[in-house]
Amino acid sequence: MKIKPAFKVWFESDGSHLFGHGTIELLKQILEKGNLVEATKAMKISYRHAWGLIKEAEKRIGEPLVETHKGGEFGGGGTKLTKRSLILIRQYSRIDNVLKETIEDQNIWEGLFIKISARNRIKGKVISVSKGPVAASVKIKIEVPAVITALITREAVEDLDIKEGDHVAAVVKSTEVMVSTEN
Repeated sequence: MKIKPAFKVWFESDGSHLFGHGTIELLKQILEKGNLVEATKAMKISYRHAWGLIKEAEKRIGEPLVETHKGGEFGGGGTKLTKRSLILIRQYSRIDNVLKETIEDQNIWEGLFIKISARNRIKGKVISVSKGPVAASVKIKIEVPAVITALITREAVEDLDIKEGDHVAAVVKSTEVMVSTEN
């Protein structure tokens, strides 16, 4: 059995649940299909349940999420999303996508256990630590004949308890070199 992390995203205000995935999916379907009837068919939920989701969400946020237009005998009716709905769909989708990418990124999960997230790690041995009033210089001898110098905060050196002789990883990210312990 493979165990993996999972999550659910929802909106809340002052600790009170507003709405989540189901309501967002309904709004997306209304946007795509152009009306509530077709949206409910696509989601395989009742029209009454869909209206309940919308009305409850509108009540909770204090503003409309949809505008309806009656069609009469010649058709032409439909459901249109409000500007607020479109913003909420974008925000929800952005958050949901970032979390999905995070869960699938093994480097981030590894980073949780070493207190840092980055891809380029170079293991080596600390050969000197020079602490100044604010910053500290940590010299790391790596496997190939080279020494990397990382300029990090004194606080980071103390938090990681870095001292000469420790085995660490130099983490290269963009233009900086960070240090993590191998614990």
